[in-house]
Amino acid sequence: MSKTSRYQRGAALAVAALGLATASPALAQTTQQGVGINPANIDKTVSPCDDFYRYASGNWLKNNPVPAAESRWGSFNELADHNNATQKAILEDLARKSATAPKGSNAQKVGDFYAAAMDTVAIEKAGLTYLKPYLDRISAIKTLPEMQKFLADPKAQAGNVWFGSYVGQDEKISTQYAVQFGQGGLTLPNRDYYLKDDARSKSIRAAYNTYLVSTFKRLGDTEAQATAHAATVMRIETRLAKASKSPVDLRDPQANYNKMTVAQASKEFPNLNLPLMLKEIGLGAAKEVIVGQPAFLKEVSTMLAAEPIADQQQYLRFHLVNSVTSALPKAFGDDAFRFSQVLSGAKQQQPRWKRMLRATDGALGEAFGQLYVDKAFSPAAKARAKEMIENLRKAYAERIMATDWMSAATKKQAIEKLNAFAVKIGYPDKWKDYSKLSINRQSYLQDVLAARTWANQDNLSKFGKPIDRTEWGMTPPTVNAYYNPPMNEIVFPAGILQPPFYDPKADDAVNYGGIGAVIGHEMTHGFDDQGRQYDAKGNLRDWWTKEDGDKFNAKAAMVGKQYDKFSPLDSVYVNGKLTMGENLADLGGLTIAYQAFQKTQEAKEGKQIDGFTPNQRFFLAWGQIWRTNIRPEAARQQVLTDPHSPGQFRTNGPLMNMPEFYQAFGCKPTDKMERPTAEQARIW
Repeated sequence: MSKTSRYQRGAALAVAALGLATASPALAQTTQQGVGINPANIDKTVSPCDDFYRYASGNWLKNNPVPAAESRWGSFNELADHNNATQKAILEDLARKSATAPKGSNAQKVGDFYAAAMDTVAIEKAGLTYLKPYLDRISAIKTLPEMQKFLADPKAQAGNVWFGSYVGQDEKISTQYAVQFGQGGLTLPNRDYYLKDDARSKSIRAAYNTYLVSTFKRLGDTEAQATAHAATVMRIETRLAKASKSPVDLRDPQANYNKMTVAQASKEFPNLNLPLMLKEIGLGAAKEVIVGQPAFLKEVSTMLAAEPIADQQQYLRFHLVNSVTSALPKAFGDDAFRFSQVLSGAKQQQPRWKRMLRATDGALGEAFGQLYVDKAFSPAAKARAKEMIENLRKAYAERIMATDWMSAATKKQAIEKLNAFAVKIGYPDKWKDYSKLSINRQSYLQDVLAARTWANQDNLSKFGKPIDRTEWGMTPPTVNAYYNPPMNEIVFPAGILQPPFYDPKADDAVNYGGIGAVIGHEMTHGFDDQGRQYDAKGNLRDWWTKEDGDKFNAKAAMVGKQYDKFSPLDSVYVNGKLTMGENLADLGGLTIAYQAFQKTQEAKEGKQIDGFTPNQRFFLAWGQIWRTNIRPEAARQQVLTDPHSPGQFRTNGPLMNMPEFYQAFGCKPTDKMERPTAEQARIW
């Protein structure tokens, strides 16, 4: 579950055998068998009140080790694997038929893209033939003006270099698009990987250096040249890292909104030659730009003039190759995978079909997605999801109005924002138009670069137009969901509206504890520490009274301190500030889903299924969607880079703050999960 931002437009649930001894005698009724929760996954040797995560999924965790080609394995992965099987069948069928499909049709483009991606014989035979013109262009750069012209050319290819730029909503005038710039240019996950001196960070940098040397050698450099060029790339990226903001600092939307005129920006960052860049990409009419991190762009401007052009060329060469390894001979991809293993811990590479399926989804997601939803998502599922969303919206309004810490003035605007949430379910009402994208089977590399150029042009074409509120930030098969603050919208792709998150055959407890909590999670993003700073129209504006804002921040800080104490590995602790938004969304989402579930007939009747009360099944559904086995390497990377807490803490953290959970399982003050009332963080 996620919240899109300007950097993401562009990330994965001898006590109690049957009826717990603590369950109310009034609920001891005839047990019926249910679906949606497999009792065999429950570890009854663990008390639910000591470690609910292990209780709900302990046997599943024991019986489902991480597959060799994965860095983690859980409900999200299981569902994605199920979706992959459907998508693979579609793609293989399209690849067989694309030669006879109408030229320029989505079927032809998707089929040819996937066929070219899977044609490893042709990729090996081509070698660097199709890459050479792009490498030659980089090698031809001799002066700063020539470098500026290269960076300004929308058709130039070099991957993720120097900084990011795109057209996106102006977060303080959400009815307009604006030209935006932000930090970028790194290969390692974030700045800390370059700057920390612990043994783990040093080993990752050593592996990265090995990858750099190997890549340059495969491009034809001698050992000595490759070693020197690797050192150059590391030096340039380390300099960029020192100028970059931390992941926590990037979470402050006000600090990362810096609007200035083009003239001002040109003066601040003279060596970027912004007037030339804007002209070349068709945005010459822009009078203002929004800069996320001015200090970073100032350093880039300095570097463009100070770093030798020859060194900058090596930086560009590597980034170009690194961005297209899957379209180059196998040796390039093998080198990239060996480096990624140090970060992820995966034992072997995923099969090529699975990687190329993701690439096809990334390049032609909505052309491909139309075919996917025809097979995998029914109108009935969409209608049921919409009904649940409206039930949760009502429950959220009740919770807002019942808060004892929020003033009437702030409540009024909170309700206004809640009612203004736009809802997108399953797939777009208007699909992207790929008519200007040309795809063929001749060269997968050419297809990748063509799709990249098309996507860039598609983004730039928004400038000056009305905001497209039909646009989606995820493709239909995606097993995820998101909240977009400037759009004030919650979005649920078809991919996640399936078991175990949503099952039309399951009881309400399972669906409210699963997809209901997911829906509540995305709604709560509109009121988390970041989302609450945007008003009902999506504008970055403080609509809270000062007193209410201070009270919210105090409650949020309490959640942050709780998560700071969670440790998935020895000496590794969750960062409560980095994960703040997601933790608040988990707590709020589960709270709202529980409130909505209590209105159902099933909750009111209290009939047991599989020996569990409806309320117990609600929490079991929550626990089982976050079940995850993860490799130590991946766990360390998650804690350092991911705004989501590890699965066990996504399960247990919210429950420790819910008296409803204590009551459902009869927990006592002496149990490990239960906290004194004064230590429970309750916001909604």
